[in-house]
Amino acid sequence: MHGREKRVLLRDYLDQGFTKTELARKLGVSRATVYHWIRTHQLDRDLDDEPVRYTPRPPVECKIDPYRDWIQTRLDEFPQLSAVRLFEEIRRAGYSGGYTQVKDFVRSVRPRPGVEPVRRFETPPGHQAQVDFACFRLPWGRRWALLVVLAYSRLLWLRFVERQTMAALFAGLEEAFRFFEGVPHEILFDQMRAVVVDDQRLDGGPLVTNAEFARFAHHWQFRTRACRPYRAQTKGKVERPIRYLRESFFYGRTFANDDDLNERAARWLETTANVRCHATTQQRPIDRFEQKERAALQPLARRPYPRLGRRDEDSRSTTTPAPVPSVDVERRSLRDYDRVVGAGR
Repeated sequence: MHGREKRVLLRDYLDQGFTKTELARKLGVSRATVYHWIRTHQLDRDLDDEPVRYTPRPPVECKIDPYRDWIQTRLDEFPQLSAVRLFEEIRRAGYSGGYTQVKDFVRSVRPRPGVEPVRRFETPPGHQAQVDFACFRLPWGRRWALLVVLAYSRLLWLRFVERQTMAALFAGLEEAFRFFEGVPHEILFDQMRAVVVDDQRLDGGPLVTNAEFARFAHHWQFRTRACRPYRAQTKGKVERPIRYLRESFFYGRTFANDDDLNERAARWLETTANVRCHATTQQRPIDRFEQKERAALQPLARRPYPRLGRRDEDSRSTTTPAPVPSVDVERRSLRDYDRVVGAGR
């Protein structure tokens, strides 16, 4: 049985002078139906007096239905898991549907985060990188993720280290520069008062005032900048990768040791983090980097930074240590000393 809407349209079209064939084509019905409505005087009834009946739409089976309970269980255990991670996991379990179904279901069972209140500023290609440490707890102890993100392309580098030492920071930055194949003109740091230098904490102020770090910056030819006073504006590009790292990579996974942790983090950078479509730029970080930022970076230094007070490992292994002179000491009893003292009296 056809609805009242089509019959209302039919009466209106008849008043406009359309033929029966044109009406059937417009309304998507057969000509016999049109003739039946006219012959049985259904168009002459007061259609407004006929009650409107709506029936619920029958449920449509979705491909995600068998995986809803599994996704809910995972979210109960790890509330911050991203929809992308869950999509990858159920796809390995046999899910053949699309990502949109997963995203919509996750959004329905987990509240959406609030809109960011402050609009972050943008920087030109190659101008700035942002650096910070983030703490992660593992069964064998606490580890720190050192993150370096290029502010223009959002290309990300990271490595997990055992402690926040100056040696780890220097080694990490040099590895990041080699990964980027260039050096940004400016590096933005948080205050990072918890960073230690050879077991001694930096109690004298922000990291950028440390003398050896200033020499390190001069060696690699970049400027340093402290993240103050507007943290929400200046730090947004690195704060979001920290949360993204937790949700997309760390949560819900187990690792064998530090080597396994860093190897899987490197694969995650290559296959997920740097090739995704970034929500802010609407481009893949690797594409944005290759197109504009790589050429804007400064060239690498010719050699790594030589830390003050550090002896070269090669020279230490080849140099023969000087012999330590030995001194023979004659041992005597206290009685001998008493005789010597008595004879002197």
